[in-house]
This record gives sequence, structure tokens and C-alpha cells, in this order.
Amino acid sequence: MRKVAIIQARMGSSRLPGKVLKPLGHRLVLDHVVTRVMAARRLDAVVVATSDLAGDDAVEVHCASHGWTCVRGDEQDVLGRYAKAARAARADIVVRVTADCPLFSPLILDAMLERFDPDAMDYMSTNWPTRSFPVGLDCEVMRVDRLLAIAETTGDPYDREHVTPHFYRNPDRFRLASHACGRDLSAISITLDTAEDYARLEALVERRPELLDPAADVVAIAAEELG
Repeated sequence: MRKVAIIQARMGSSRLPGKVLKPLGHRLVLDHVVTRVMAARRLDAVVVATSDLAGDDAVEVHCASHGWTCVRGDEQDVLGRYAKAARAARADIVVRVTADCPLFSPLILDAMLERFDPDAMDYMSTNWPTRSFPVGLDCEVMRVDRLLAIAETTGDPYDREHVTPHFYRNPDRFRLASHACGRDLSAISITLDTAEDYARLEALVERRPELLDPAADVVAIAAEELG
């Protein structure tokens, strides 16, 4: 089965505009995310999904300069954007990653893809039913046929903006699975949402530059530094 990661990225963050193309260490944030997702051994392809707003032309241009596939769609209908990207990539299984996770761990993704059984599961998440990994290592895996069915039927604005809630808000209809950390590290945050997050991440990677290596054990280092 073809496994495709779709990374949602846009320039229009209200709390930290342009964050996906900000520098972090020796690369831009989006470069970190894409490179780290691509490092997962069990993945077949990666697509960046951005909006069709003029402000996100920069994301498309940046992707083109690196030879990355970029799919664009409605800013608010992120679910529709994912469906469009999944069809374009001919995916059977989709991985959802957001571009505010510059220290994303391919080790976690490979472990999830190893465990994900499409004959027994429709959806797997690091955050369902509760989060145990640090914030900023979020990852979801799902069957594409289930995702497309939701995209074609739900009109709920919350579902369409946040992509996957329809799965876990309907546990009677979908086979849900969790992927948990060995211990609860949910109080640790290495996400990029605000200017404060950005300053914290810059200081963290300056102290621990090995974090920028996709092969790094991000969970262990974050727990040691911030736990």
C-alpha cells in the first residue's frame, strides 16, 4: 500500500506570521519538517499542502525550488485540501503532519507505520485518546478511503478545518488506535506556534544541535532538557 505524508503549511499564522519559512539553525522551519518526514523509512512520498491565498505563493515557490510536490486548496477547508493531495499522490494510507513541528521525529512515524494495520484500523494518533508525547511531535495515520469518505460527506466546519476530528468523534464508526509514549511527556512543548515558542526552540537547538539531526532521539533529548 502506498503511504504518503501530507504536511499542511501556510504563511498566515495569526500568532507568528510566516513561521514556516523562518530560519531555525541551518535550515528554514519547513525544510526541517519535510526533511525529517522524508527520513521515515516506511514512507513512499511526501506532499506539502498549502492554501490558495496569494500569501502562500511563497510556500509553493519554496517547494518548487526543492523539487517537493505542493498541492493548494481552500484556506479554511483543510480537509478538502488533504483529500485533494491524497488523490494527487495516489495514496492508500495518509500521514498527517503539521509544519509547526520542526523537530518532528521520523522514528515515531516509522514506529506508527509499522504498527498501523489497515485491515484492523482506520486511524491512529499520538494524541488519541490522550497525548503522551511532547507537544510538537504530533502525528496521525489513516486509511485514505475513510478520509475521502469523510471529506465527501461532512459539512461540519470544525471537521473541515481540523481534518481528523470526525474520526475520533465517531468511535462507533471507525476503528481507532493510539500510539503512546513510554511515559507521559505531554507537559513538554517543542512546537512552533508563537514568538515565545520560536525563541525557546532557537535556544534549545543552540544548546543541543544534535536535535537537528533527523536520526536524533528527540523524545529523550527533550525529556532531558525540558522535562
